[in-house]
Amino acid sequence: MNAREISAALEARRPAIAEAVATRQYAEHPELRDRHGPIGWQRTLEDANYNLAFLAQAIALENPALFADYLGWLKVVLLRRRVRLQDLLDHFAYLQDGLRQNLPADAAVTACAYVAEGARLLPAMPDDLPAFIEGNAPISLLAHQYLQALLRGERHVASRLVLDAATGGTPVKDLYLGIFQPCQREIGRLWQTNQISVAQEHYCTAATQWVMSQLYPYIFAGDKGAGRLVATCIAAELHEIGVRMVADFFEMEGWDTFYLGANTPTDSVLGAVAERRADVLGISATITYHVGEVERLIQAVRAEPACRDVLILVGGYPFNLAPDLWRRIGADGWAPDAQLAVERAGELLAARQTA
Repeated sequence: MNAREISAALEARRPAIAEAVATRQYAEHPELRDRHGPIGWQRTLEDANYNLAFLAQAIALENPALFADYLGWLKVVLLRRRVRLQDLLDHFAYLQDGLRQNLPADAAVTACAYVAEGARLLPAMPDDLPAFIEGNAPISLLAHQYLQALLRGERHVASRLVLDAATGGTPVKDLYLGIFQPCQREIGRLWQTNQISVAQEHYCTAATQWVMSQLYPYIFAGDKGAGRLVATCIAAELHEIGVRMVADFFEMEGWDTFYLGANTPTDSVLGAVAERRADVLGISATITYHVGEVERLIQAVRAEPACRDVLILVGGYPFNLAPDLWRRIGADGWAPDAQLAVERAGELLAARQTA
């Protein structure tokens, strides 16, 4: 079986394997019920499903590093929620047994190798993460003040800090890269390390999107002639703030942008690309197991005659982890941040015009 076939077989058996793993872990360690309460088994089942989803995608892309990186993230999440490292190692041992029992032999060998390597690396992976806002530069101090206002639930205070900086001459790009970007990463770290709730994380993200919209008079004021961009997240991807930043950077560089937002159905993306006669389609994915959806969207765009001339640029966390991933899924290019996305799009358009 090739990598795609193994991934598909794993996805087909994922619910059964996850349930077998959770059931076995609680059967062999009944003390877990006392430690984690009635909800513990359900969360173990959910974790097993997520683990298998990430595993399946890493296998499909033939990239063990993607799975190992996910395990590093998971370790921090679970240790901060009273899950012991040994419980996690036991879980992955049971996971390998579940793979052997539910997959064809050659598929099980490959899948178990990914899990075994990740489990081998797990003890040495960090237990905690450094903060994303550091230093005493004025923009860092402002970022810290902005974040603290959001965590207190004071979005109007946060907004005033940013608008005062913009009025005082701080470039909008500096506000995006020096405040919004590190603050969003820090909010993610605070949730990962169990220092804030999901509700707080959602509030901070929504507030930042609101503050960003208040900067639009600075962003949409210039002439448009550099090109036409459609920017989107794939269906099921809800992390939209990164691609929104990308679209705003394109707008500041003179592009005519059409931002579709999160969880956009494929048909809607195809319609927007055709109607807007887009030069570039920007696609974002934050979660590794959504890379397959990005690939399917690219295939749909390539197959649609009305979209055949659009250049496709991808970005997001998994592409930063594996810089050649964009080639594998059929994109025309990749960029690790908003400014480089604008530059890369310009290079792709220039290359097409001179070809």
